[in-house]
Amino acid sequence: MIRSIRFIAASDADAARGLLAYVKLDIGPLALDGVTLRRHADGRLGLTWPERTDRSGRRHPLIRPVSDAARRELEDEVLAELARQERARSGGGLGAADSGEADR
Repeated sequence: MIRSIRFIAASDADAARGLLAYVKLDIGPLALDGVTLRRHADGRLGLTWPERTDRSGRRHPLIRPVSDAARRELEDEVLAELARQERARSGGGLGAADSGEADR
């Protein structure tokens, strides 16, 4: 489903508030930007999707998974890639993950 995943680390200040990274996804012919990786209050990791806020303060998603099952599938794929990059980084090899941006 996902052709490439790139992570760009958030600032320390953002990380303290739970925003860990910005995620760029290439899915089929689409490049999705504005997705974020966050640590939720309960400690779990999850993706949040870009949205706009109207004048009344209501939020409207710009893109989003079509179902909870699709959300879980996308999150599983992104989190597996993050774990792979973390393993590669801790293995001592220099790779694209060390620069903050990497393709799958």
